[in-house]
Amino acid sequence: QVQLVESGGGLVQAGGSLRLSCAASGRTSSPYVMGWFRQSPGKEREFVGHITWSGAEAYYADSVKGRFTISRDNAKNTGYLQMNSLKREDTAVYYCAATPSIYWTANSYRKGSNYDYWGQGTQVTVSS
Repeated sequence: QVQLVESGGGLVQAGGSLRLSCAASGRTSSPYVMGWFRQSPGKEREFVGHITWSGAEAYYADSVKGRFTISRDNAKNTGYLQMNSLKREDTAVYYCAATPSIYWTANSYRKGSNYDYWGQGTQVTVSS
């Protein structure tokens, strides 16, 4: 079991930046891929990006590519989502997720159903 707790959400003006953190606990000695998703009211959950166990590769949704950066520090059991040039449409609850299945193709990690563990979410609100 892996427990995930997100933090760092808040209210920011359009064009601003926020960094979300995802602290993992429990069976963190086993490798896991970490993903980020978001959900706005009335919309389906949306893939934001994911990062491999080593942290060497990260993949992003087209909607955030070039603005968001995912990283991780395995020594601290923490993942990060750096969000720059925020837009109003980035307003959502952001979730981190983890799966011990680390050998899938990149596209497989775009599906939320492929993740075993989820955080409680943190609200990000971007104002104009």
